[in-house]
Amino acid sequence: MKACGLIVEYNPYHNGHHYHFQEAKKQSGADCMIAVMSGNFLQRGEPAIIDKFERAKIAIDQGIDLVIELPFFYAVQHSELFAKGAVQVLNQLFTDMFCFGSEHGEIAGFQHMYDLIHQHLEKYEKALQDEINKGSSYPKAHEVALYHIGGEKLSIDFSKPNNILGYQYVKHAYQLKTSLKPFTIKRMKNDYHDQTISNPIASATSIRNQLFSEQTWSKQLQESMPAKTRKSLLNYYDKNGKWHYWEHYFPLLQYRILTSSFDQLHNINGMKEGLEHRIYRAAKQSHNFQELMEKVKTKRYTWTSLQRIFTYILTNTSKAEISNMQKQTNLSSLRVLAMSEQGRLYLNNKKKSLQTTIAASIKEPYPYKKIDERLSNAYYSIMDPHIQQTLLKQEYKPPYLPFNQN
Repeated sequence: MKACGLIVEYNPYHNGHHYHFQEAKKQSGADCMIAVMSGNFLQRGEPAIIDKFERAKIAIDQGIDLVIELPFFYAVQHSELFAKGAVQVLNQLFTDMFCFGSEHGEIAGFQHMYDLIHQHLEKYEKALQDEINKGSSYPKAHEVALYHIGGEKLSIDFSKPNNILGYQYVKHAYQLKTSLKPFTIKRMKNDYHDQTISNPIASATSIRNQLFSEQTWSKQLQESMPAKTRKSLLNYYDKNGKWHYWEHYFPLLQYRILTSSFDQLHNINGMKEGLEHRIYRAAKQSHNFQELMEKVKTKRYTWTSLQRIFTYILTNTSKAEISNMQKQTNLSSLRVLAMSEQGRLYLNNKKKSLQTTIAASIKEPYPYKKIDERLSNAYYSIMDPHIQQTLLKQEYKPPYLPFNQN
């Protein structure tokens, strides 16, 4: 069976995602479509609008065959580590190829970028580190370092987030010495950071903005996503009383910051020297999450990097814990969130060759049980207690299997 991988978050699954999936399936000719998906907390340090179980179910109902969770210690990371973890998962599943969306839309450009950096690696890394030391964000530092070694000859726009992420996917596919063949599909009709919906293929950011600010279902909003996504979003809100976004977590985050010592804050993953003092002062003076972010943000500390740090504070995740997790050469276990009949057949076909266990839940001996329990407790902490208990039990249930549903 030939398999094609997608690296996704589906926050939420919208028309652009569906276009990407359909084009990837058509161009790859794959028998099995595998999605490696972030869990309840996402790459940019945000809580997912609805939980990973509901998002995985939507993906399967839209035609994807297998949804594997990208572990937290790779999911909530800058682009390089996020890409490394996702490519590693696909490689361990013997995926033949993977497809990513990009603003550039042509794989040759990413391959040329990799070759250029590889040829001038020492010079590139020095320029990258020099720029980071000046206070630039990683994407900006990458852009400057790339131009430093002649990257202006490439046609890729380095300021675009999916182009930067796409390069990291290609780089790690080569560096991990995988047989994975990467290809890319051009993003359609929207920009990653678009704040408003202007056509049926809208950015996830613009969709979430409308849901959080207005909670109304305009015609444009309804037309921006499949009917299954609309139904799932509405059902989740009706059952649980809210969607997940940072403002709901602010009282809990503020409590965590103000009741921690500076040493405890310093040991949180991602915390830079002295930042704990700035965060503590800002938390004492802030009345909501937006205000907290604005008080802490600087040129050196970008919005995204701070959101990741706040995710680590909320989930009490230390530098040592993340470092120890990432020392693994291979992931010892991969968790299935949902699968179709075709996905089940693929795993059965590969199981004798796999050098990793496939987990159906976080029950023992799943090695990441402790951290996943803590993440779930943090993610569902904004819900009413009786609702929390019901949602937390999902971690111990088997994957969603549509062919077993009544």
